[in-house]
Amino acid sequence: MEMDKNQVCSEEKHTLENMITTFFVEKLRSLPGRVWRQVWKVGRDDPRRVMHSLKVGLSLTLVSLLYLTESLYKGIGQDAIWAVMTVVVVLEFTAGATLCKGLNRGLGTLCAGSLAFLIEYIANETGHVFRAIFIGIAVFLIGSAATYLRFFPYVKKNYDYGVVIFLLTFNLITVSSYRVHNVLRIAHDRFYTIAIGCGVCLMMSLLILPNWSGEDLHNLTVCKLEGLARSIEACVSEYFRDSEINEDRSTSSSQEEEDPIYKGYKVVLDSKSTDETLALHASWEPRHSRHCYRYPWQQYVKLGDTLRHFAYTAVALHGCLQSEIQTPRTVRALFKKQCVRVAEEVVSVLMELADSIRKQRHCSPGLLSDHLHEALQDLNNAIKSQPRLFLGSNRSQTTNMLAVAAAAANQKTTKGSNQTSLSSCKTDTSALLEWRTKRVANNQSKECERKSLRPQLSKIALTSLEFSEALPFAAFSSLLLEMVVRLELVIEQVEELGRMANFKELKPGVEVVVTRDAMPTRKTREVQPHLGSHDIE
Repeated sequence: MEMDKNQVCSEEKHTLENMITTFFVEKLRSLPGRVWRQVWKVGRDDPRRVMHSLKVGLSLTLVSLLYLTESLYKGIGQDAIWAVMTVVVVLEFTAGATLCKGLNRGLGTLCAGSLAFLIEYIANETGHVFRAIFIGIAVFLIGSAATYLRFFPYVKKNYDYGVVIFLLTFNLITVSSYRVHNVLRIAHDRFYTIAIGCGVCLMMSLLILPNWSGEDLHNLTVCKLEGLARSIEACVSEYFRDSEINEDRSTSSSQEEEDPIYKGYKVVLDSKSTDETLALHASWEPRHSRHCYRYPWQQYVKLGDTLRHFAYTAVALHGCLQSEIQTPRTVRALFKKQCVRVAEEVVSVLMELADSIRKQRHCSPGLLSDHLHEALQDLNNAIKSQPRLFLGSNRSQTTNMLAVAAAAANQKTTKGSNQTSLSSCKTDTSALLEWRTKRVANNQSKECERKSLRPQLSKIALTSLEFSEALPFAAFSSLLLEMVVRLELVIEQVEELGRMANFKELKPGVEVVVTRDAMPTRKTREVQPHLGSHDIE
C-alpha cells in the first residue's frame, strides 16, 4: 500500500511539473507575438511616435560626431558629453516643449556663466584665504535666492527648468574655479556644447515634421466635445433600451475602461493638467498661423474648465444607470420619446461646437434653437400628465406600512413561521399593537427583532409608495435640464474663443445644421497628447 501511495504521489508530482513546464513554454512561445502586438499598437495609435523616435536617434547620432570625429574632438574634448546630455533632456515630442526646455537651458547657462565670471573676478581680488570665504558666501546667497525665486507662480510656471539649470551651472563653475585656474575655458566649452545640442534639437523639432503643442490642444478640445456628445447619446440610449439594465455591478471597475459612456467623459475630467501644460508649451511656439498675433491658448484652458463643469452632469447621468433603485421600464417608456429628443438636441449642439472649433469658424447663431426649447416643453408636459407617479395618491398604504412591517418581523421570530405567509398577517393598526405587546414581553429578542424590522420596513416603504418608482427618473430628467443650462456656458466660452482667435465668419444665409446622422460612426483615433518629461541631469 505504501508503495502504491508513493507511486501515485510521484505520478502526481510528475504531472504537475509537466503542467508547469508546458505553461512556461507556452508563455515563452507567445511572448514575441504579444510584444509585437504591443509595439504595433503604440505606433498605430499615434504614428508621430515613430517619427519622433527616429528624430531622437538621428539627433544623438549627429551630436555623437563630436566624439567620433577626431578633428571635432580635438576642438571640444571631453565637454562634448554635454551636447549628448542636452539632446536627451531637451528634445521633446512637440516643438513647444522643446523650445521651452531648450531656451530655458540656454538662458540659465548663459546667466550662470556670466554671474560666475563676476564672482570669480571679485574673489581673485580678495586673496587666497578670503577667496574661499567669499565663494562660500556667494554660493549660499545665490543658491538661497534662486531657490526662493522658484516659488513665484510665474517663474514656477514658465522658467523653473531654467532656474534649476542656472543653479547647477553656477555651482559647477564657481566651486570648481577654486581648484581649477582655467575656468573660462571650462565655461566656454560647456556653453558651446550646450548650444550645439540645443541647436540640433531645435532643428529637428521645427524643421523636420514638427509636432505642435497648440495643434494638440486644439484637437484635444474637439475630441472632448465629441466624446461628451457620444457619452450623452450612449447614456440616454442605454437608459431607455428595451432590455433591463444590468444589475450586476460587482465588476463595474473592470468594465469602466470598456464602457463608451465612461470613456467619453473621462477624457474631459482628466484633462486639466494636460490643457495647462499644452497651453504653456504652445505659448513658446512661433506663430505658424496665417495671422502672426498672440493666439489665445489660455482660452482653451478656460473652455476645458467649463467642459469639466458640464461633464459632471454626464457623470451623474451615468450614475442613474448604475443606481440600486431603478424606475420600471413601463414608467420610463412613458417619457422615452421626450428625453431622447432633448438628448439629441444637446448632442447636436455639442457636435456643432466641435465642428466650429475644428474648422476655426464661428458657430451657428441659432445653436440653442427653438427645437431644444420645444423638446424641453414636451418633456415638461409629459411629466405633468402623470401626476400620480410623482405626487402619490394612496395614503392608506403609508398608514398601514408600519403594521405590515411589524407583522412580518414578528413572523420571523415565532416558531412555525414557515407555515404562515405574509398575506395572512393582519395589515391594520391592531397588528402593530399586538407586535408591540409581544416585543415588551420578550426582552431577550429585542435586538434581533429590531434588526429584522429594518430591512422589511425599508423594502415595504419603497414598494408601497407609488411615487418612489418615479424618483430615479425624476433625477434623470432633472439632470437633462441641468445639462441644457450648463450647455449655455459652454456655448459662451466657444464664442469667446472664436472672437479672440479671429475665427472665420459664417457666410450670410448659410445655416449649419447638425443632426444625429452627422455623428461620426467610424472609430476615430483618440488624441494622445505628449507633455514631455521633467527630468534633469
